[in-house]
Formats: sequence, structure tokens, C-alpha cells
Amino acid sequence: MVAPIHICRGAHIGMGTIVMPGVTIGEGAIIGAGAVVTKDIPPYTIAVGCPAKVIKTIPQREI
Repeated sequence: MVAPIHICRGAHIGMGTIVMPGVTIGEGAIIGAGAVVTKDIPPYTIAVGCPAKVIKTIPQREI
């Protein structure tokens, strides 16, 4: 499957993370190191694991 990956402004992605095709990582989201992102990650959340799951919502911040 070929599809674009969208990484929105201010997102942080940890080392060794794999982002699958067609996924969008929301503005200000944080992805933990080594995560495998298979679904869209909402803005201002923290996601970790394999597959990545949202574990926390964080306050919106200035980017």
C-alpha cells in the first residue's frame, strides 16, 4: 500500500518509531520511541507502544 504520511506542526516522534502509510499524526502530538503507529493520532496526545495507543491527553501549547 502506498499512501502519504502527514506529520502536523509541532509533533514529536521518538527514535525508532515506525509510521505506517496513510497515518496522520496530529499537531503537538508526542509519539514514544520505538512505537508502531498504525492509526491516526489525535492532536495534543501522547501515544506509545506496538501498536501505538493514546495514553494521555496533554494541554494545548504554543508551537
